[in-house]
Amino acid sequence: MIKAVGHFRTITKHKMLVMKECFEVGLYKQGLLHDLSKYTWTEFRVGCRFYQGTQSPNNAERKSRGFSSAWLHHKGRNKHHYEYWVDYGTDGRKCLIGMKMPVKYVVEMFLDRVAASKVYKGTAYKDSDPLEYFKKGGTDDYVMHEDTKRLLDRLLTMLAEKGEDETFRYIREKVLRRKPKRQGKRGREKLSGIREFLRAVQKFRTGRRYIEV
Repeated sequence: MIKAVGHFRTITKHKMLVMKECFEVGLYKQGLLHDLSKYTWTEFRVGCRFYQGTQSPNNAERKSRGFSSAWLHHKGRNKHHYEYWVDYGTDGRKCLIGMKMPVKYVVEMFLDRVAASKVYKGTAYKDSDPLEYFKKGGTDDYVMHEDTKRLLDRLLTMLAEKGEDETFRYIREKVLRRKPKRQGKRGREKLSGIREFLRAVQKFRTGRRYIEV
């Protein structure tokens, strides 16, 4: 029971952070739907069984069974993972390659990595952490389309060098090309409600947890 509570708190903390970040760049639907498959029995039971609090339960399952059933289920249902876009090429060769991801999912992948670093690092988090994790061990082994890799690298580098506010503004205005709209009274009330919700999210606290990205 303790493991179940710990796992639930971990994945919920992560989801709330990603949702907050998605809302900030205008990806409302993706923010709401992000990682919902983690609450399905196929993934949640593995998280509970292999929960340790210091590493991904998927890693622990992989070490125990030789593969992770939860991860195989997860990556096939969440388009913000580049592994979702791995397929056979169209050149006739029987090799798996990374297909080009739609930009909105690359942005969600970036935000997913930022949130994971925040949860894992806790108060020691720095804006350079997601880039360092991405670069760890090199990037040549990623089965990822080069355009997708370049965009992800650019966003992570910008975050490390210029911070979150400027990077999120760049994503809204240049990457996603979402311009701010004038808000009427009803729009301001809705925006106020979202801000209240996000403040409540920020009050959600849990210990240091590892989230697999």
